[in-house]
Amino acid sequence: MWPYPLIGGKFLYLYGIMIAIGILAAFTVLFLYSKKFKIQEKFTDFVFYNAIISIGIGFGSAAVFQSFYNWIENPSEGFKLGNSITFMGGLIGGAACFLLIYLIFRKRYESKLTDVLSIVPCAILIAHGFGRIGCFFAGCCYGKPTDSIFGIKFPNLPHPVHPTMLYEAVFLFIMFGVCTFLLFRYKFKHNMSIYLISYGIFRFLVEFLRGDHRGELLSIMSPSQFWSIPMVLGGIALWVGLELWWKKHPEKMPYKQNDDIGETE
Repeated sequence: MWPYPLIGGKFLYLYGIMIAIGILAAFTVLFLYSKKFKIQEKFTDFVFYNAIISIGIGFGSAAVFQSFYNWIENPSEGFKLGNSITFMGGLIGGAACFLLIYLIFRKRYESKLTDVLSIVPCAILIAHGFGRIGCFFAGCCYGKPTDSIFGIKFPNLPHPVHPTMLYEAVFLFIMFGVCTFLLFRYKFKHNMSIYLISYGIFRFLVEFLRGDHRGELLSIMSPSQFWSIPMVLGGIALWVGLELWWKKHPEKMPYKQNDDIGETE
């Protein structure tokens, strides 16, 4: 992580600042979109506090997963919890924590998880996009060496590399715009599936350009490529499962097409 000098001998760590901006943007999206789609206020608050806990667990999970990959690659060094983290590991741990807490307390609220299932991906996408910009400032998650016009020379590397963290940030912000448009224009109910499928495919492909080695899981692919496969399959299964559920229980379908969403009465 690069420190940026300021007046008076102070330092500015842009990685942490971008992470903070991303989290703030995510919660802003959650509250504004939930209000727009008339989600129960108490349930929105519950999602907010659940997300705070899950984000904390997610950061811990991200570190544990990365340490596990390092241990698989070099078992002789033993399992050591380091400073590096991996997004996929954080997503898995954070999502598992969020779902567990939701299942414990779900009966207390009228609104259900399916009511915010197309809102949550928008929050994740914008937070992750700012996070990847933070990775750019930190000089991590970089790509392989390149002589193309896209190559960027980082102080900690001897040659220009693909700025894969910026490629990913652009993709994430575009997907945030797409999911927001689909939600607001068509009351689209499958944003979570779109997120899982699109990000899984993108992450699998961009890993071929990644040069920041992050340990081993399988010798034939990177750890992130491995997790991208169940991510895509899970997105497809979620889409099909929701359609079958709503076909059987149409009264449980969120914000139907003829609903008066966000309009004053």
